[in-house]
Amino acid sequence: MNVDRARAKALSLLSSEAVRTRAHAMFALGMRNELLHFRINLERLETAADLVADTTRSAYPSLDVPFHSRWRHFEFQGVDRWAALAGTQLWSAEEAARAAFDLAIVSVLLDAGAGTRWAYHDRNSGVAVGRSEGLALATLTMFEDGVFSADPENPLRVDAAALRDLSAETLRRGFQISDANPLVGIEGRMNLLRRLGKVVTEHADVYGQRDLPRPGGLYDILAAGSKGQSIPAPVILSELLRHLTPIWPSRETLAGVPLGDCWRHPLLRTADATDHLVPLHKLSQWLAYSLIEPLQRAGYAVPDVDGLTGLAEYRNGGLFVDTGVLTLRDPAQSTRDHDVGSALVVEWRALTVALLDELASKVRRLLKVDAALFPLACLLQGGTWAAGRSLAFKLRPDGSSPIRVVSDGSVF
Repeated sequence: MNVDRARAKALSLLSSEAVRTRAHAMFALGMRNELLHFRINLERLETAADLVADTTRSAYPSLDVPFHSRWRHFEFQGVDRWAALAGTQLWSAEEAARAAFDLAIVSVLLDAGAGTRWAYHDRNSGVAVGRSEGLALATLTMFEDGVFSADPENPLRVDAAALRDLSAETLRRGFQISDANPLVGIEGRMNLLRRLGKVVTEHADVYGQRDLPRPGGLYDILAAGSKGQSIPAPVILSELLRHLTPIWPSRETLAGVPLGDCWRHPLLRTADATDHLVPLHKLSQWLAYSLIEPLQRAGYAVPDVDGLTGLAEYRNGGLFVDTGVLTLRDPAQSTRDHDVGSALVVEWRALTVALLDELASKVRRLLKVDAALFPLACLLQGGTWAAGRSLAFKLRPDGSSPIRVVSDGSVF
């Protein structure tokens, strides 16, 4: 295969379509009982659907479920803290969108699993908040304090120069990390932000079209490429993967193209250069979901939200293990730590994506809603993530994942 064809094949993996296609190929292997580590029991999917539907009704009795995005974590104790903060500024619609992009990008990149021992003591409420919600409040506070800004007179922004020079001590202080309050993967998170600063600096023509180079410059890229004030959700992801994939740690590359959250599995076969490769792009899709609302507030329509996939992370994946939809061939594997690139974890994550598609139709039927009003983004929020967490705490005192994954802070 020549270089151009190989590069085209590599770029084809940087899409939600590739994630879905290969996840369902893994699912097909599972339905034939041919996988290395997991068996699938689809009869148990009804149990999972009942739990998700009940969880959704409890949290959203009117079934007016918002999208699963980072913005939900900034809504704390009945207050939308981002809206309150943004409301103090005299921004144009474009300036507000760039600032929201800045915050969402940095906050999502810092949102990999926190571990079970870390918590953030919120300065507004005094409450100790762990996991994703705590990470969100910590990053919002750092953003408000100008930690990511290069301009002391303009703190509510993220500048490439500030990210490049970000120190480990600054991040440790912002996350309140100590021996008694350890956060998993802090080095991985810091390196992600530094690489983001490097990429944005090196591509100032892209990220600095209307301002100094900043991650929020992605808003201008998307706006410039829109057609009739419309930006389909899969396009958001494709642009994110096209521009931000170089920030991820060195993993798989093909024809010089870094593939990000993409891994190998020996049974996933194709007749080309992408043989064995399984793209998942969890944090990038989480970010794509989180950029929809800033775009809508700026006046853009975002169709085809279901063109994105469910998220291959441990709450959604844990839901399927804890309800018995997925069982390990070797139960002893549940007591061992697994590298994120291991065949077992790649299997689990890909099956999670495919099973979320299967689950969606069952939950919609139970709730009597259609896909147009209840896309995957609502299923996740309503939803699978909360149900997965709730069930985890019922089964394990620390609410940990049923599959123990060694995280470097850059996957989930």
